[in-house]
Amino acid sequence: MADQSPDEGSKQKIDAEATSGGAEASGGAEVQGGPGSSSGTSDASGTPDTTRESDSERTSEFVALKPVDMPVLKPPRPVSGGPASGARGTAEAAAPISRTPDTEPPAPGTPAPAPLPPLDLLAELTNTPKPPETPARTLARRLKVWLPISLLLVLVLVIVQVVRPLPTPSLKLGADTSSYTFDGRFSLPWPAKGQGAVQVQGSGSLGTFGEQRPVPTASVAKVMTAYVILKEHPLKKDETGPTIEVDEKAVREGESKDESRIEGLTAGAKFSQQDMLKMLMIPSGNNIARLLARWATGSGDETAFVAKMNEAARALGMRDTAYTDPSGLDAKTVSTAVDQLKLAEAVMRFDAFRPIVALPNATVKGLPQPVNNNNDDLLLAGLSVKGIKTGSNTAAGGALMWAAYKTVDDRTPLILGTMLDQRVDGPDPNGGNSLTLVKENSKKVVAAVRDALTSAVAVKRGQVVGYVDDGLGGRTPLVATEDLKAIDVPGQRLPLRIADGGKPLPHSAGAGVVVATLAIGTGPDAPKVPVAFQKDLREPSFGSRLTRLG
Repeated sequence: MADQSPDEGSKQKIDAEATSGGAEASGGAEVQGGPGSSSGTSDASGTPDTTRESDSERTSEFVALKPVDMPVLKPPRPVSGGPASGARGTAEAAAPISRTPDTEPPAPGTPAPAPLPPLDLLAELTNTPKPPETPARTLARRLKVWLPISLLLVLVLVIVQVVRPLPTPSLKLGADTSSYTFDGRFSLPWPAKGQGAVQVQGSGSLGTFGEQRPVPTASVAKVMTAYVILKEHPLKKDETGPTIEVDEKAVREGESKDESRIEGLTAGAKFSQQDMLKMLMIPSGNNIARLLARWATGSGDETAFVAKMNEAARALGMRDTAYTDPSGLDAKTVSTAVDQLKLAEAVMRFDAFRPIVALPNATVKGLPQPVNNNNDDLLLAGLSVKGIKTGSNTAAGGALMWAAYKTVDDRTPLILGTMLDQRVDGPDPNGGNSLTLVKENSKKVVAAVRDALTSAVAVKRGQVVGYVDDGLGGRTPLVATEDLKAIDVPGQRLPLRIADGGKPLPHSAGAGVVVATLAIGTGPDAPKVPVAFQKDLREPSFGSRLTRLG
């Protein structure tokens, strides 16, 4: 060992120190010197310290990584140096890195954690903290979600409103054209007792008098008998109709002395329906009324027919009327003047009825003598009275249903009236004197109405009378195409009515197109004129369609 040269001794020393230095470097001890240090220092003898210089070249400095929120697994940087240090560095690089609790895999059966909100996930991935919540950010986030939904809903609403069917247009009268009142004053010469009613057909009621309570009608009830017969077995004007055979019951009843009847009948004799109506209405044959009732129902008595009479009364709105027999002889057959006026208007529409009741007398083939009308003095009074029926007995007193005409300008309206419960003072067998009284009182009313009837222009041509409402706020004015004249007595107030005639109103039309009629008065006989658009009718605008609520 003493023989070793200095060079060999130095070499062994250097190797030993290198081995020791590598072990220290791999253990993480700080190594002095390095590539940037000085070439070394000298020992006490002045010999350069080559051992430290060699160690500096064979080791590298370990720099710890900055920890982050998410674990990042990175292999250690290789360490330069000799074989010993390289082997240790490789072993360390291959060694497993311990997991923190955040990176440990979940135990089996543990539910997966809930996904993070978008902002939290972005902060996790980018290592950027979630921005603080502020009202502005909350509003912006909500707008991003709800604004598209709201716009879609608005678009759907617009489409629905535009494609919805348009409302049905309607006709409206103007506020100043709802009625018309005739100038002047008029009063009817009603009697002091009883009850009555009168009207101008097409114009309406002229008034009533007395308490409208049910009272016996006597033979005026035969008007309902004729109405039911003609309703179920209608006849044209001058048509004779089917043949009706006289039964033995009608022959026996014709021999009665206490009621009006047709005498001289024989069982098996045949008369036309038209002749039977003449015998019913002109001389007022009670036995003919019962015969027609049995014929119409094919029964042996009049019960079923009386039920039809009451049914017809209800259909006509005769609420205070009750029929118990087809002739009116029974005092329990009762009605009011107002109810009988409704019947008068209905029965006078039959073309086969009007000519019969206007006859003062008639010759019926098969009867031994002509039949005379109990109303002949009124029919021949020069007042254009054309019927209808008288009635009288002790229970009813005098009763009359009448019809008269008066031509005014180019029209001849029908005047209808009824008067019941007319009674004279003193004895009155079978109501004969009361019958005379009711005819005299009725004649005064007929004459007064005929004298007072006048005409007036209620609406002038071109006058705005109403409008068409399109249902969305649009109104197109309507004008009368002709003068509308009305006939009535002074002081009467007549209603104006507008109707489309059953045809649907258009959504658009040109000016001058006729779409309705304007009538004054009541009932189907009221005077009327066409009504047209004053200007073009246009469909509702886009804005009105869009904003409609109903």
